[in-house]
Parts: sequence; structure tokens; C-alpha cells
Amino acid sequence: MSNEAAADQQVAEISPAAVGGENFASMLEESFAEREPAEGSVVKGIVISIENDSALVDVGLKSEGRVALKEFAAPGQEPELKVGDSVDVYLERMEDRNGEAVLSRERARREEAWTLLEKAFNAGERVSGTIFGRVKGGFTVDLSGAVAFLPGSQVDVRPVRDVSPLMGTPQPFQILKMDRRRGNIVVSRRAVLEESRAEARNELLANLKERQILEGIVKNITDYGAFVDLGGVDGLLHVTDIAWRRINHPSDALSIGQTVKVQVIRYNPETQRISLGMKQLEADPWDGVEHKYPVGVKFTGRVSNITDYGAFVELEPGVEGLVHVSEMSWTKKNVHPGKIVSTSQEVEVMVLEVDPNKRRVSLGIKQCRENPWDHFLEHHPVGSVIDGEVKNITEFGLFIGLDSEIDGMVHLSDIDWARPGEEALRGYKKGDLVKARVLDVDPERERISLGIKQLEEDKFEVALENVKRGDVLTCTVSQIVDNGVEVTVAGGLPGFIRRAELARDRADQRPDRFAPGDRVDARVTNIDRRDRKLTLSIKAQEVAEEKQAMAEFGSSDSGASLGDILGAAISRANRERAEREAAGAGTESEDAPAEEQEAASPDGGEAAKGDAGAAEKDG
Repeated sequence: MSNEAAADQQVAEISPAAVGGENFASMLEESFAEREPAEGSVVKGIVISIENDSALVDVGLKSEGRVALKEFAAPGQEPELKVGDSVDVYLERMEDRNGEAVLSRERARREEAWTLLEKAFNAGERVSGTIFGRVKGGFTVDLSGAVAFLPGSQVDVRPVRDVSPLMGTPQPFQILKMDRRRGNIVVSRRAVLEESRAEARNELLANLKERQILEGIVKNITDYGAFVDLGGVDGLLHVTDIAWRRINHPSDALSIGQTVKVQVIRYNPETQRISLGMKQLEADPWDGVEHKYPVGVKFTGRVSNITDYGAFVELEPGVEGLVHVSEMSWTKKNVHPGKIVSTSQEVEVMVLEVDPNKRRVSLGIKQCRENPWDHFLEHHPVGSVIDGEVKNITEFGLFIGLDSEIDGMVHLSDIDWARPGEEALRGYKKGDLVKARVLDVDPERERISLGIKQLEEDKFEVALENVKRGDVLTCTVSQIVDNGVEVTVAGGLPGFIRRAELARDRADQRPDRFAPGDRVDARVTNIDRRDRKLTLSIKAQEVAEEKQAMAEFGSSDSGASLGDILGAAISRANRERAEREAAGAGTESEDAPAEEQEAASPDGGEAAKGDAGAAEKDG
């Protein structure tokens, strides 16, 4: 039955008696006005058929209206509609050029949604919606038919790089602003999360305690650690508490958005600061480390870090030892550790020291290789002769390159027997090939002493084999100096006579009395092996001769000189001659000069000495 037939039947059923005969026409018009839907309103309709991509809906007008099927489905879903379903549609116009009513299911839903949203907005309630599109500066949200704008900053409490997991999924939102006249709605998902987080935060903080194990999400990563969201409250996971092993940067072990299990290390209720740890959930690898890595045993490890003072070697995850730069090489002393080893390199090390309390292990790399000083001593004992190249020349000697990249030193004093060290040093230059004798090897101090002059005999020592203190030697004057005379002894030994030792008499202690080439007898008073020189004395020799002369004359007066003794003998001879002359002995007076001459001559010395001795006894 058509709408017009239904209206005629309704009119026929209404009789003048039923209305009491009063103004039947006005009542009829009012009845039609109540039943006829108005444009711009939401009306109920019945789906009478589905054709292709549209549905024919009867809303009680002269003609039906068509509504696109997509308007009956949520975004991204298929419509679930069948003939006979009752639906709410929006009547835009009574009829179009084809005589059909212009209907819209989408606008009907929007009008319904606006009404509900206004109530929720005024009451401050949350609404449910679905993110279905992306626009400049944010996203579009379907709020049961009404389209709202979600700014990018209001999606979450932290920046979200990928919003794909949230799209198409119903989410709670808070309406921040709405204007029905302009059709503008702004919503926030962040406000809902913050409110929920505040509730969860209060509950979490109320029950939080140290050593508690929690799950969280890595919220942010910095150079010193990571911030973990525990559900409304953040905790700091310091880089040193992420793992027992060395971690150079937190991003090496963690990533933003990663779910981690952590333990509460410290919690300050006043500041609400929470310190977290991950490694505390694992066994401490330092427990019993002194038994796992005994001193003197070799292990293989990986170089984890290199510094100016050495390299850290990982023995196992969480246990690292330091190889100090001094323990890296036997020979490379002044080089950066990075030139000896590289990061991630596998190296063999020896445990030198273990301190469990300080969590320190001292390691050595060079101890895993042969000590070149021990090797050198084994193949080149003290006294052997080696060949080498002059590597360096310093003010105190020569450095000779030897086997295994080690050097030996020839001190200035061991270059030449005769020449001074500075003078002998000038005869060498870098790169010279030389021979030297091994004088001493000290593996502990890593020193090798060499000598070049020791390749030959020491002429000084050879010459001294028959010389000792007190010997009288014949010397040749070589040079006159202010404080004495330099001489040369037979065999090439140098000697020196000081000014005070040039004579017994002070007046004769003058160096200018001598000339180069003069030969003198002197007594050895000192042998200086360090300066390789003899000290001699003419004065000591004269004193010794006088003592010997007095001994031969039987004198006990050590204060009388040989001249005094000879003078007394001559005086006595003169007195005897005078007495003979006074007695008239002519022949004797003639012999007196002869006696005087005999007493003064070397041949008559013995008689003169005897007379002098008798005179001293008489005196």
C-alpha cells in the first residue's frame, strides 16, 4: 500500500461524529504535519531492498531514498545490512530531480554522535574512537560517526615514531575542544594516558620497595644510562648497572620501546627518584674470581677497551683485567697501547694479581712471551763478544742494538783505555757496526752492560804488574805545570809529582827547575787505578836516601842531614891540619890539603862519614 492510499484510508476512518463536528479540516492537517518527517532531521527508515552498492530505504515519504552501502560500515570494514533492518538516516531533502528522497546514514550517525559527544564533553567523560587517517600535524579519529582531529603531540605521553599499531583499534580519548556549528572536534589520547598513569603511579609508589623486581619499557636512552617507564613513573637504569660486562654506551644493549625486567636498587620517597639495575638479576661473575683465575696462569681474552695507560681484557662477560702499558711488551716502552693491541683482538695474558675486594685483576701480555734479556744471557754469557749496530749516542755512552730488539749500553768509561770518554765518543756515529764484550746482564732491571775497550788488554794494568807503592822509578818529565810536573814512567805509565814533592828543601820546590825530557828518580806514593795515574815524590826519595846514609854512619839522630854530617867531618880535618902546622911538621902540612880534599871527595866519603860519626859521639 502506498503512502497516499494509507492517508486516504485514515481520512475515511475519521468521521465527523468522532470529532464532535468541530473543524475536521484543521485536525486532518495537524495529523499530516505530525507524521511527515522534516528536512534536516534524523528519521527512522526501513531497508526495503539492496541494489548494487546502495540500499533503498523507506522513511514514510511519497518516495524512498537511496543510501550508499559504505555509509553503513565503520571505516575499513564491510557493511552488515539486510532487507528489513531498521536504520536511522538523515533527511537532507524530500526529493531530488529523480523524485527520490535524499538520505544520508553518515550524517545521521554524525548528528547522533554530536549529541552524545556534547553530553560527554560537558560531563568531562572519555569517549571511544578509532584513528583511521593521517593529516597534516596529526590524525583523524572516528567518534562513532563524528570526525575529530588528534594532534600529533596528543597521541602519547612520549613521542611515537610509528602510530600504525594504534590505527583501526578503538582507543579512549578526551575531548579538548568542540564546536558543532563549525563541525570542529579536538581530542587527546595523551590526557587519558596521563590520568591513567597518575593513578598507576600513585599505586606503584605506595607499594614500591628496594630489591623489588618490575617490568618496564625503555623510554629514553642517554650517554649515562636509560630511563625505564615502570607504568606511570620512570626509573634510571645507569649504564654500569645494565650488565656485568663492559658497555660503552647504553644503546649497545638497549633500544627504545624494549621491555626489560629490572630490580629496584634505591628508592627515595621524598624525591621519588628510583635507581634500577638489570645485572643484579644475574649471578655476580666476580664471586670466587681468585679461584677461577689464579696468579701465574695464562688465559685468552678479548681486548674490550684501550686507554693511555693500558688495555682492558675481558676474561669472561663481567670480568675484565687491566694490562698496564708496562706489562704489554718487553721492548716497546714509550708507545701508546693502541699501537700494540686493537679493540676486540684476542690476546693471551697471564694473571699477575687478583683483588676480589676491589674487583681488580692485573694482567700481563709480555709474560706470555720469552724474556729477551734471559734469552740474551743464555746465548751470550758475561765475557762473550757480540756484534751490533750503534742505535743511539748520548752524553753518557753508546747504545748498541742486539737480538730481539733490545739494546746494550757502552758507558763512556768503557770505550777506550787511554782516551777520555768524551773524546773517545766522538769517534762513533749512528749506524756504525761495532764489536763489544758483554760485561753484565741484569734481566730484572732489563739492562745489558757492554765494553769496547775490554776487547784489548789494559796496558796500564799490565805495566802495573811490577810496580807497587814505595818503588823508586826513573821518570821522564813530559810537561811542566803550575802545581807540579807530569812525568812518564817506563812502560808508558803516566805519573805526576806535586810541587811540594819536587824537593826536600823548600827553595828547590820549583817546577821551572825541570824541563821536558829530564830524567829524575822518584818514589811511588800512590797508585790511582780510577784516574789511571801514579803519584810520585822526589822529596820522599831524598829523605829515604838521607836516612839510609845516617844508618850507614851509625847515627841515631834522625834530625841531622847528610850535609851536616859531611860538614862536621871537614871541620875536624881542618882542626887537625892546623895543629900539625903549629908543631912544625912540614910534610904533614903539605898533605893537609890532600886530606881535606880526600874528606870532601866521594872516595874519601867513608872516612869522612866515620869522622863525622865520631865527632857526633864526642859531642
